[in-house]
Amino acid sequence: MHQARFSGCLSLINPWTDARVTFVSKRNSNNKAALLGIGLDNKDGHKRITTAEQFAVVGGSAETHERMTETLIKTFEVIKQSGTALEETHPAKLAEIIQKSTPH
Repeated sequence: MHQARFSGCLSLINPWTDARVTFVSKRNSNNKAALLGIGLDNKDGHKRITTAEQFAVVGGSAETHERMTETLIKTFEVIKQSGTALEETHPAKLAEIIQKSTPH
């Protein structure tokens, strides 16, 4: 059985839809971190799931899901440009990057 250790959680409110978006940073047994975006404002019944090497986005309305995915793609671009890995990024710095990467 795989046991995950959670190293941080960041919740944001989407100002356009008042949806709560939660980003969870998880480290597995290989010390590889990942981010999980969870959208809770889905009212159309569609099941939305987007995955990448170090993140996944689940749920949300079409707009929220797209914004979360775009946010995480931009977040990883900034982390890569800084020459560090997600695992090495301090939670406060990660929160700052996510805030700046969120489309307006």
